[in-house]
Amino acid sequence: MNRVWFLFMFLGLSAFSQHQDKVDFIKATVVITPDLSEETISGKVFYDFHILQNVDSVWLDAKNMDFEKVRLDDKRVKWNYDDKRLVIKNKFKKGVDHKLFIQYSCTPKQTVYFIGLDDDNPDNDQVWTQGQGKYTSHWLPSFDDMEEKVVFNMNIQVDFPFRVVTNGKFNSYTQGPVKNPVYSFSMENPMSSYLLAFAIGKYDKQELKSESGVPIDNYFYPKDSLKVEPTYRYTKKIFDFFEEEIGVDYPWQNYKQIPVHDFLYAGMENTGATIFSDAYVIDSTAFIDRNYVNINAHEMAHQWFGNLVTEKDGNHHWLHEGFATYYAYLAEKNIFGEDHFYWKLYDTARQLYKMSQEEKGESLLDPKASSLTFYEKGAWALVILREKVGEEAFKKGIKSYLEKYAYKNVTVDDFLKEMEEASHQNLDDYKSRWLISTEFPWDDAKTYLARKNESLKNYFFLQDQLDWSTALDDEKLMWLWNRETPKPFKTHLISEYHSQIQNSTLQRIFQNELSLEVRQALAISIPQVKPEFKTYFESFLQDKSYVTQEYTLFKLWEAFPESRVGYLNKLEDVVGLPNKNVRLLWLTLALVTPDYKTTEKASYLEELISYTRKIYNPEIRQSAFQYLYQINAVNGEVLRQLILATDHHSWQFRMFVRNLLDEMLKNEDLKQQIVSVAMQLKPSDLRYLKTKIELP
Repeated sequence: MNRVWFLFMFLGLSAFSQHQDKVDFIKATVVITPDLSEETISGKVFYDFHILQNVDSVWLDAKNMDFEKVRLDDKRVKWNYDDKRLVIKNKFKKGVDHKLFIQYSCTPKQTVYFIGLDDDNPDNDQVWTQGQGKYTSHWLPSFDDMEEKVVFNMNIQVDFPFRVVTNGKFNSYTQGPVKNPVYSFSMENPMSSYLLAFAIGKYDKQELKSESGVPIDNYFYPKDSLKVEPTYRYTKKIFDFFEEEIGVDYPWQNYKQIPVHDFLYAGMENTGATIFSDAYVIDSTAFIDRNYVNINAHEMAHQWFGNLVTEKDGNHHWLHEGFATYYAYLAEKNIFGEDHFYWKLYDTARQLYKMSQEEKGESLLDPKASSLTFYEKGAWALVILREKVGEEAFKKGIKSYLEKYAYKNVTVDDFLKEMEEASHQNLDDYKSRWLISTEFPWDDAKTYLARKNESLKNYFFLQDQLDWSTALDDEKLMWLWNRETPKPFKTHLISEYHSQIQNSTLQRIFQNELSLEVRQALAISIPQVKPEFKTYFESFLQDKSYVTQEYTLFKLWEAFPESRVGYLNKLEDVVGLPNKNVRLLWLTLALVTPDYKTTEKASYLEELISYTRKIYNPEIRQSAFQYLYQINAVNGEVLRQLILATDHHSWQFRMFVRNLLDEMLKNEDLKQQIVSVAMQLKPSDLRYLKTKIELP
């Protein structure tokens, strides 16, 4: 899973259940029918399993389900259920195969998300799942423990006109008993239950094929046909690179990517079927600001690291996230070049070093470690390991590791053993310094980067000559600037030292720099637009970067009141990123600019308020709530949407909404409005609000 999307929490994978080591579940045939109007699941599952040792019961995890039938080898059988686990009682003999049939229904409280079904936008209707950290056992009797690997064959019946995407190869599309189609899919190899997933919605797809012949299907909403290329740019290149770099063929029958509304994270690496947030469905202009490349590569790398070879438990989570992060960086290096790769490592090293300085450093073997540790320190550990053992031994060890433990579960020591055998080196010191230690070895990282990248070497030299009160020497700076210095050097220099660059030097940079990335760094970093920079900033309004346009519009609007009308006119028709960053800012500024289109202000306010509604993704809603609060334009509809969102399934958005509501409750006038609105809502909508105030 990718950690991008605000600041990502670690998914609590250390809370794992007991492994059922005397029984081997081999195959499952699943038939489910989601009821979109009732938000329920009815299902059947047929399990084939083998008894490894004499045992008097077998069990499956199953959360809050109703069971209509439970049959063992087509016969009645004793079973117990405590709302969490279904236990089958029988004298099971070693070496005997059995078949288990379960018919059930459930109303999932998590893991399955019914989106947009109660709003007025039929194109928004979706159902999708998120198993990691949430547990597939909320919609299918299955296994929360990652060590039980099963071949899952999925059959899903849905209403027209929806399309179903799930793990495996699509086999058939048949009419069900009530004329609704049943989509049938099959798998060839076993996987952990948390990687089982499905998405139901209205989709078209782009069909690609890797150099090795693996089908790659990229799904998209019909309205987004023009966004397919920028969204999925480099997908085939990444896939082909991984097969060559890793040295092990892609382990599944096909690969699919499906965008969904209101997803919990940036992406999730379900086996052969990555689900990701449609906030990354972009046009070409947005590519510089927020593209899907890293997430694309990260989730794809998981198909080997996490899906093919799976950790035994959360103590070994580095084997998933550190590896996926590292290989995603390698893919970006292959696409964008070495400077991109090494400067990205520099950025993550600084974050990790800061964490260490604040005495918040964590071991990679700590199951409760943060995302920053598992992902970024994990990637750094592999960077250093490759440097230590050498290119040939590293690739040999990776290949051996994946082939030896294919479709099995592993520990960190299993991996290190393969690397020691491949390199003929003892890795105890490496393990102690990079995996066990809570400190991040900043000096080692800095030495590595300076040795590998000339521009970083120059940057470190420049840093050593400066303190925060020193003005950068114009001649030396421009000498560095003009000697084919890569863009990351320039953007970091502006971001970190803009206050120490003389105005005359900044003017030379403005005059000569054509790079969108550097212009964006100028737009973001310079806190206030001085009159001598006005013309340069005005040119930024036309840059093909929505982030640059957003920052530039606000800073020009703030600095030059006499020109506000002209600035607003230039960006009147720009929407921006999928989160509507430019449009939301534009509406806000248009509303608070006194003489700007006064007859249109009511419609502008209505539009801004509309973006607080649940048909829009949390990023859009969050910005709309924030802007409306800042300009004192909160009304009853805004408060209604805010209260309803306090129980949203996205924890990041939910926390923002609750914090904003808490802030509003400090204002007596707003508090009275909140109480008035609350009286019109259902008691179930007021769970959070009731923890804050007493309602009549």
